[in-house]
Amino acid sequence: MALVNPHGKDKKLMPLLLEGAALAAEKAKAATLKKINISSRETGDLIMMGIGGFTPLTGFMTKADWQGVCDNYTMADGTFWPIPITVSCSKADADAIKDGEEIALFSEEFNEIMATMKVTEKYTIDKAYECQKVYKTTEVEHPGVKMVMDQAEVNLAGPVKVLSEGTFPTEYAGIYQRPAETRKAFEEKGWSRVAAFQTRNPMHRSHEFLAKIAVEVCDGVYIHMLLGKLKPGDIPSDVRQKCIDVLVEKYFVKNTVMVGGYPLDMRYAGPREALLHALFRQNYGCSHLIVGRDHAGVGEYYGPFDAQKIFEEIPAGALETKPLKIDWTFYCNACEGMASMKTCPHGKDDRILLSGTKLRKMLSEGEEVTTKFSRPEVLEILREYYAGLTEKVEIKLHKYAEGEKK
Repeated sequence: MALVNPHGKDKKLMPLLLEGAALAAEKAKAATLKKINISSRETGDLIMMGIGGFTPLTGFMTKADWQGVCDNYTMADGTFWPIPITVSCSKADADAIKDGEEIALFSEEFNEIMATMKVTEKYTIDKAYECQKVYKTTEVEHPGVKMVMDQAEVNLAGPVKVLSEGTFPTEYAGIYQRPAETRKAFEEKGWSRVAAFQTRNPMHRSHEFLAKIAVEVCDGVYIHMLLGKLKPGDIPSDVRQKCIDVLVEKYFVKNTVMVGGYPLDMRYAGPREALLHALFRQNYGCSHLIVGRDHAGVGEYYGPFDAQKIFEEIPAGALETKPLKIDWTFYCNACEGMASMKTCPHGKDDRILLSGTKLRKMLSEGEEVTTKFSRPEVLEILREYYAGLTEKVEIKLHKYAEGEKK
């Protein structure tokens, strides 16, 4: 059997990253163009277009695309898409850009021009409307809502030519992967049924159990880590990678798991983000996406399993990549092992309910964590990380106190 097709009617990867002579020429031209600063989220979206992860997008969305995506998950040309992919600038900058003019998109984070863009449209949006549709809330305490509300006043639409992947290929060498690379690797392994496991956290026992369920029914599992920005308090990607590597080495059968990373920032859009995760995993060659109880959620903004239910609400055939829906999982003392609501007959007093939020809280407060919650090798790495944070805080407090004495 073959891998799933890339997303879109052409069913082929459409990377927008230039190479060779074309790249050199476009970089030289970009240096002469008007520069527009772009945010970390916009930079990640741009890189995903560059490597083909956002196939079949050719650039940032028009107002008609934005409206269609917000209202019914479809762009103006009928392409299924769950979350607006937009870039914004100030009104003053927008007024200085002519229709059809080429501009350079500059990332302050990487201190370089990331792409050129031909501006075909300038438009304003109702930010609160987008937030309500995509995030189900307009509260700025929601990190995804804050991203939208912090956007500049005017959106720019138009095709892009991507010039850079920032520092991702060097900073995350061996973990950062492009869709063409994963597809080639899956084919070499003889995998056609591949389940993607989305993670922004170190994997605790519940995550491990989800991945192993997928190994049972698929050829392999692709543990796909987010490498972009997270909310304060989340575990940084280098620590997360160490945890995942030791878990795969010690607790999975060899050649059943592949680990990779991708360059997006987390949006915390819950159900809508689950759809986006499935869409770009289709481009990476994954036939399934593991979707648990609170996929891509934050706080109490989404109900249990909303991220599973949304797959039943989208048009039939919108995605080739299907959800692998798994019930709430936990360690059961009576079962003496991992179980789910579907397999465990015991009550809540026997169950150790696991979550990344709970694990982070326990470790940051120095509480003892049972190995029923997380593997000892993973806990060792996380304790070392949190101990380092405590030391940094103590040093800062000491320096502050010394400064006051002076």
